[in-house]
Amino acid sequence: MEYVVKARKVTKQFKEHKAVNEADISIKKGEIFGFVGKNGAGKTTFMKMLCGLTSPTSGEFEIFGATGSRIAEHRRRIGNLIEDPGIYPNMTAKQNLHCKAIAIGVTKKGYEEELLELVGLKNTGKKKVKDFSLGMRQRLGIAMAMLGGPDLLVLDEPINGLDPEGIAEIRNTLIKLKEERGMTIMISSHILEELFKIADTFCFINNGHVIEQLPKEKLIEKSTDYVRIKTDDTAAVSAQLEAVDISSYKVVDKETIYVYERLEDTGIINRELNSNGILVSEITLVQESLEQYFLELTGGMDK
Repeated sequence: MEYVVKARKVTKQFKEHKAVNEADISIKKGEIFGFVGKNGAGKTTFMKMLCGLTSPTSGEFEIFGATGSRIAEHRRRIGNLIEDPGIYPNMTAKQNLHCKAIAIGVTKKGYEEELLELVGLKNTGKKKVKDFSLGMRQRLGIAMAMLGGPDLLVLDEPINGLDPEGIAEIRNTLIKLKEERGMTIMISSHILEELFKIADTFCFINNGHVIEQLPKEKLIEKSTDYVRIKTDDTAAVSAQLEAVDISSYKVVDKETIYVYERLEDTGIINRELNSNGILVSEITLVQESLEQYFLELTGGMDK
């Protein structure tokens, strides 16, 4: 497995406050990495450290296989949109891109048009950015972050404040970048439901601490409806589930099994188990939403 980023015990301390506290994070090449946490959880601070906009108090990064002093040259392969995208409102999208291209030494002819087409702004023409919707501005910010052809795109809350149409625009743009460019994307948000639609891996952070990092498949297991069966003979229950063509289940511990299919047949499952002499102390339908899982991890709602 090839990783573009590995963070080891990365910490950022401001006086007595640790904004990021010994974070261990790994980002695989070619994935969309969802960085999830409430406002103030430490997402932006971590991203700034990754991009070299501030330095860690302790810990280290490995970026594209480089560590120590060699990291600086590899940070050129990172494009970022953190906080304000830094665009000129009285210029067109193309003019904004051209200004940044000059600043970083990109001289490829037609490059601005190529990027605008990629993010769906090809037909904005002479329209000034001040007349763009928020979603259009965010897509222009992504295009500017892509100048120079980065291998890793770091986006901090790019859907924050957008209406459903704007969110869909950003979502489609990121999927296109991954599929057509093979780009690795790290995107932060406190809206887990939206990240779930595009991300391959999820990392949860709260009060500066990384709580959990897991692939989408594992998150689905943790945040989907299931039937919980409590029994003193999980082997017998498993065998009987197989006998009635139920294969999507998981033995959680020596007394608990989760069943992920035929959830509407709880009564039938219980009857089959009882008729085969299998004692069940509990059989319950558990409904677990993504939002509930997020709140459980992060300690509930903001106060």
